[in-house]
Amino acid sequence: MAFDLDGVRRVVGRLLEDKLEAWRDSAGRSDDALDESTGKLVPPRPDEVLVWDGLGAVMPLGRPAITTPLGGAVAPVPPTTDYQAVVPVEAPELRPDDVIRVAGSVRPKGPRDPQLVGRRFRVSDAAVGTYSVVRIVRVQVID
Repeated sequence: MAFDLDGVRRVVGRLLEDKLEAWRDSAGRSDDALDESTGKLVPPRPDEVLVWDGLGAVMPLGRPAITTPLGGAVAPVPPTTDYQAVVPVEAPELRPDDVIRVAGSVRPKGPRDPQLVGRRFRVSDAAVGTYSVVRIVRVQVID
C-alpha cells in the first residue's frame, strides 16, 4: 500500500522559500591550469554548469553532525559547518564540492535571512539525510 504524501509535500513546501541554484564543475580540477607565477591551479572561465534550480532552503544547522567511523559505530562529532541546505527529493543528487547559490526568496515578507541572498555554499556532505519529500545536505560558506 502506497502512502499519500501530498499533505506532507504542501507543509514542507511552505518551508522551501529560497530560490536555489546548484552548480557543478563537471571536469573537477582536471581542466585547471597551473599559474606558474603564483603556483596555484586556476580554473578556466566558465568552469561550472547549472545542474538544478528551484525552491529549497538554506538554514542554520540545528543538530550535531552524525558520521559513521570505522567499525560501523555511529558517533556524534562537531559539525564542520553552520548551515544545511534542504532541497526537494526530486532535485538531482548533489555531490561534495557542488556549489549552492541562494538566488533569492519567494517568502511574502522577504527572505528569512536577507544576508544569505547572493551567497554561495560548497556542499561538504551530501549524505546527511533523505526523507520522503526532501533531501538535506551540509554546506559551507565560500563567499
